[in-house]
Amino acid sequence: MNADQPTSGHHPTHARLVVVHPDAGVLAEAVASRLVTRLLDVQSVRQPVHVVLTGGTVGIASLAALARHPARDAVDWSGVHVWWGDERFLPDGDPDRNETQAREALLAHLPQLPAENVHPMPASDVVATPEESAADYAATLAEHAPGDAEVPELDVLLLGMGPDGHVASLFPGHPGLDVAGVPTAGVHGSPKPPPERVTLTFEAIARARQVWVVAAGSEKAPAVAAALAGAPAHEIPAGAVAGTERTLWLLDAAAAGTRDADR
Repeated sequence: MNADQPTSGHHPTHARLVVVHPDAGVLAEAVASRLVTRLLDVQSVRQPVHVVLTGGTVGIASLAALARHPARDAVDWSGVHVWWGDERFLPDGDPDRNETQAREALLAHLPQLPAENVHPMPASDVVATPEESAADYAATLAEHAPGDAEVPELDVLLLGMGPDGHVASLFPGHPGLDVAGVPTAGVHGSPKPPPERVTLTFEAIARARQVWVVAAGSEKAPAVAAALAGAPAHEIPAGAVAGTERTLWLLDAAAAGTRDADR
């Protein structure tokens, strides 16, 4: 597979781009470089910038790579707002929360980033249920959205993908896939622990200008192939996500199904 290979996407207005890197380490470094470039490009034309983070091994590795990136401080972090695509409904500071891991990997290393610009999903010791957390998060999103919109104009939305093809906390065959009319949802009975979570819905994800799906490892290869081939959302949720301007699939060779990607 060529390193930059456009494929037909679900949105007819733009191509979906598949970018393959040789291994997970190079992938994380490349995502960090791409994210720095994206933030700088957006800041050259508008403020603020809204970025949605993901968890997972490669997602957090990418944030750690960004923390040590030589161009990190070229970004005006005072003009960046940080959001999350999903969260585990656990107490504040729990090491399994995406927020906790992101703070340790990146956010704690950005003194210029105002605390009020970081928007974590409310934790289980702050609100009683995933639904309450989702409702509170929806209200916060709306506060930063233009006009009557429900979510801000998200400049880049990062998503990891599981071997089952899930993104955020949108799991195959799960009721959350059908949630409509709201940008967030509480999740119960997640097939991946912990069972309670909060997630952005497909509708909110679809509002992002750019959606980046980041995946590494041979165990992801079948889901990647199915998603890129247009599998139904209920079977492979990752195949149903797309940005309004651009959709990137950022993979290592193993997840792409080839060990020797052209580069």
